[in-house]
Amino acid sequence: MEGLTVDKFRFSSPTVYTKIMSQPFLALPRPGTIQTQQLVTIAAPKEADFVSTFGQLLPSASYLSTKYGKAAYYSIPPTSKASNGAKEDPISRVLMVHGVQTCAIGLQPLAKTLSSRFPHAHIVLVDLWGHGLTDAPVTPYEPALFHFLLESLMTHLHWDNAHFIGYSFGGSTVATFASVKRHLVSSLILVAPAGLMRMSQFTPQEQTWLRGDSSVTEQEAQKQVMIWLEDGPLVVPPNWKERVSRGEVVAEAVKEWQMVNHEGHAASVVAVVRDGGVFDMHEGFKRAAGTGVRNFSVLGELDPICSVSDLKDVGFENVVMVNAAGHGVVREQVPEVARYVEEFWKGLA
Repeated sequence: MEGLTVDKFRFSSPTVYTKIMSQPFLALPRPGTIQTQQLVTIAAPKEADFVSTFGQLLPSASYLSTKYGKAAYYSIPPTSKASNGAKEDPISRVLMVHGVQTCAIGLQPLAKTLSSRFPHAHIVLVDLWGHGLTDAPVTPYEPALFHFLLESLMTHLHWDNAHFIGYSFGGSTVATFASVKRHLVSSLILVAPAGLMRMSQFTPQEQTWLRGDSSVTEQEAQKQVMIWLEDGPLVVPPNWKERVSRGEVVAEAVKEWQMVNHEGHAASVVAVVRDGGVFDMHEGFKRAAGTGVRNFSVLGELDPICSVSDLKDVGFENVVMVNAAGHGVVREQVPEVARYVEEFWKGLA
């Protein structure tokens, strides 16, 4: 039997549904919670399981050990020396940060394209907490938790600065990171960033789900958050294996794989939406714009998450829009996004 629909969710197979439902339910603590016990961390899946499903699109994972758990990152080293005989090219270190749900592999097509256009650049992608091959610490998922991960990774890499690209929730994360760690950020590119939606835009019922209010059960709130993120049920295309075999990134399949294989993933996704910086981050964006870090933003014309006016209202003036593209512009329009990034980076010189 192909697929299974249960309570608005479309799973790729009954086996997948059974595996997800057999996992113990997990809810992560909220900000302000006093943790009296030792920090617990939910271990990430094994790399071999991920690669056997999606292929070796990314370089082999490297790992960073922190007090919150182990984080995976993927290093695309430079393939040539600095151009024009310079000691160091203007674009030598790049850190790419993915959004909620789809892990670092979702940025692989853009990273691959940029690496070919900037062969002197060292590009690193990271799996955020609870995503991909990175552990899920049982702690509040506030922006500072993700800032800690980015700074720890840079220290691990011996980088004193980098050019940042953040997509969706990753856009909110790198913007607020720049606002507090300006000295580490050489330039800032936001692609379809989250963070500028206001909670007040939603109905009272939606707000109870998105905030996790006590008037609804945690299970119901988590289910509704997942439906909201997908704008409906998660539907894995029936031909996803064929597409993966051709080297494509099928985001829906990656999302489902994490739900099956990473016991901390679903709770991490919900915690990010509630507390990580998806909503009402206007002041953080304004502070980032006020740092003087040169920035650039790319939006999809049809993206409901962020608009040109949203960004300009918080001081991000350098914005371009990709026609007929939605929130998935980072994967759906890779050549056009890469062209805009290239133009911005070359302008930094």
